[in-house]
Amino acid sequence: MVSNPVHGLPFLPGTSFKDSTKTAFHRSQTLGYRNGYAIVRRPTVGIGGDRLQFNQLSQAELDELASKAPVLTYGQPKQAPPADFIPAHVAFDKKVLKFDAYFQEDVPMSTEEQYRIRQVNIYYYLEDDSMSVIEPVVENSGIPQGKLIKRQRLAKNDRGDHYHWKDLNRGINITIYGKTFHVVDCDQFTQVFLESQGIELNPPEKMALDPYTELRKQPLRKYVTPSDFDQLKQFLTFDKQDS
Repeated sequence: MVSNPVHGLPFLPGTSFKDSTKTAFHRSQTLGYRNGYAIVRRPTVGIGGDRLQFNQLSQAELDELASKAPVLTYGQPKQAPPADFIPAHVAFDKKVLKFDAYFQEDVPMSTEEQYRIRQVNIYYYLEDDSMSVIEPVVENSGIPQGKLIKRQRLAKNDRGDHYHWKDLNRGINITIYGKTFHVVDCDQFTQVFLESQGIELNPPEKMALDPYTELRKQPLRKYVTPSDFDQLKQFLTFDKQDS
């Protein structure tokens, strides 16, 4: 038999009494079938037909709690651990942005050319924000080529500000030590990196060509002096004549 506490008394030994009139102590049936499918019903009474001693919620209320209050099921949300700090010289080690550019150089004492177009590569090193300018070596050019500006942080104005990768783009002019370089294009890695940082790149441009160099590449014209020499006339004139 089940002991029921007397109303107003604490549920302690000696304060609960058994109901001798109750003979059924089975649990209420909660399993059944509906349209051939097994279903689970919520219990309406306790053991022996006693009233349940807790506040029953409807299925709609239970669904609302499950959908709108996940904290009741999963607990308080936990914050993700902070990402490990990685210094810039480690995160951007050996990552270099490459830009194709050119600058125009005056040729004052020459009758064949007035200016010269010199093609260069501008490198930006992400690990320390330094830059360098290198001109590809052309054989028999007769001018100093190679590393025009060694790797260093380059000032972009008189206030002491330095060039940053956010200042670089296609189709712009940058001035370094009095020389104005026009950027025409960049490599694939540079394009992907700048676009990932939210920078909208200008369309690529064609590399300017040096007019004198292109002239030297053209084949030389051959000049043939016209002649009125006629071999048949010579044969008839000097026929049967011995020297």
